[in-house]
Amino acid sequence: MAQIRPDEVSSIIREQLAGIQTSAQLEEVGTVLQVGDGIARIHGLTNVKSGELIEFSNGTNAIVLNLEEDNVGAVLLGSSSEIKEGDTVKRTNRIASINVGDGMLGRVVDTLGTPIDGKGDISGDTYEMPLERKAPGVIFREPVTEPLQTGIKAIDAMIPIGRGQRELIIGDRQTGKTAVAIDTIINQKEFYDKGEPVYCIYVACGQKASTVKQVVKSLEEKEQWLIRLLLLQVLPTLHRCSSTRQWPVLQLENISAIQVALH
Repeated sequence: MAQIRPDEVSSIIREQLAGIQTSAQLEEVGTVLQVGDGIARIHGLTNVKSGELIEFSNGTNAIVLNLEEDNVGAVLLGSSSEIKEGDTVKRTNRIASINVGDGMLGRVVDTLGTPIDGKGDISGDTYEMPLERKAPGVIFREPVTEPLQTGIKAIDAMIPIGRGQRELIIGDRQTGKTAVAIDTIINQKEFYDKGEPVYCIYVACGQKASTVKQVVKSLEEKEQWLIRLLLLQVLPTLHRCSSTRQWPVLQLENISAIQVALH
């Protein structure tokens, strides 16, 4: 029979007691009024802030967007199948943010920056930045002096696109909007070869997991250099809202692919 050492027992007890909090903590808790289409309406969170993360009883997170007189609207960052009317929701007192850094190059992450590509955690130094922040003014931005070639002669000849400017691709479904964006990313290979890569961000809104996986696979098969920065945010709510219009608001993956980030 193993001997019991009093010093080991006392050290274990100290470790257990070290994490005990004797003071009372107050948490602001709300109640779900209704949930559907990726949106939840909650009553009781009177002091919640716009853009704040809230947590449901099952662990699902959401971002508060609408602040109304008697309820708040939040976009779910997960499945709504396990959330029902009457569930409790609590504040986290944290504005929705994401940890970014060079370790995100070549990774696939969700809305909150959690890797979903099965390659482990994000490595290297990261910096916490809010998801929503005020864009810098025009005076503080660098002037647009270089063109961004898409590799499609018809577009490059008729529509000058500046490197760093915003460009909208709009059209009906299944007309090749995403293909144009992907071709633009592929066409930036010459800058990668020169040692001056253009960091491209692909944001998928409302896309099925199979579609996202197919895009990743096609980029990986095309050229390994393409996987410089592949940021996939899955927001089903935005997709559902845009799908009800005759002219669908261009899904953000196309906008972000054309509006490449400069380094």
